[in-house]
Amino acid sequence: MAIALIVGAGVVGLACGRALARRGHEVIVLESADAFGTGVSARNSEVIHAGLYYPTGSLRHRHCIAGRRRLYAYAAERGIAHARPGKLVVATEDAEIARIEAIHAQGIANVVEGLRLLSGAEARRLEPALHCVAALHSPETGIIDAHGLMLALLGEIEDAGGALALNTPALGLERTDGVWRLRFGGADPGVIDAELVINAAGLGAQALARATTGLKATQVPPLVLAKGNYFSYGGRAAFSRLIYPAPVDGGLGVHVTLDLGGRMRFGPDVEWLERADYMVDPGRAPLFAERIRRYWPGLEAARLTPDYAGIRPKLTGPGEPAADFMIQGPEAHGLPGLVNLFGIESPGLTASLSLGDAVAALLSA
Repeated sequence: MAIALIVGAGVVGLACGRALARRGHEVIVLESADAFGTGVSARNSEVIHAGLYYPTGSLRHRHCIAGRRRLYAYAAERGIAHARPGKLVVATEDAEIARIEAIHAQGIANVVEGLRLLSGAEARRLEPALHCVAALHSPETGIIDAHGLMLALLGEIEDAGGALALNTPALGLERTDGVWRLRFGGADPGVIDAELVINAAGLGAQALARATTGLKATQVPPLVLAKGNYFSYGGRAAFSRLIYPAPVDGGLGVHVTLDLGGRMRFGPDVEWLERADYMVDPGRAPLFAERIRRYWPGLEAARLTPDYAGIRPKLTGPGEPAADFMIQGPEAHGLPGLVNLFGIESPGLTASLSLGDAVAALLSA
């Protein structure tokens, strides 16, 4: 079978590698960092999304729903730590109720299971510390150990004879004599030939695409950096479910996420950037506290501590409608054996298994 190169050892790149390995291909995953899954995949909420927010029929919708169902089964089969606490999307004032109702309608259209609109009193019976006037309950929302998931995916690749090459940045691609020749850097730079290439480089996907001979500049979308900051909470968890406010421009708002130990953290917010920066400014704590107190008046702001930040590889900027995932295969760019993945932000973790199979199918067509 063909040699398949995966550029980027995040959750989606590893899921693509797994899917191709299961089809009998020899898979080599190239990663510029010194470990797998240190970029977008390691800097998110680790939430398994139910599929509420995305336009019906979009790639984000279809792969989130299919991926979520498969992810729960895969996690159970592989012993990957996960839980299904559910979440509440809350309206903290009457003016937000219509937005919650619209999310409910979108979720119903997206065939998300178990959704239920609640009054403020019904929501508070579930979560007594909560302040809201209405809420949407999504019982299918969960959390997962993202590192454990990636370790399982990599294990499948290696069990099939594949390999992971760390500290190996991809520098450029050229089509030569019917195969792809990839130039890579690192301590021992060189070239490697392969019949199939998947550009799953996350924040670096556009740079590699621009360094791909034969790919037109117009076929490379813009990269817009949206930073999400997180604060941890040094106190007892006030909630047993995830709590989300009504969405904001560029994200889902500063919400309560729980880790698998039941500890709370808050985030992400949306901070538009010109260049990558992972520092969490402690000065953002008052803004976080203001937003959190809208649904949790009992917050002790002094217990908020800067934790970590992630950067979403968006395709659209402030005030623009959120772009769909972009899966750019041979039919789109005319180059055989190449798939570029652009704009794979949330719900990319949830969608990863479905996306991996879709990409493998494109290259096997």
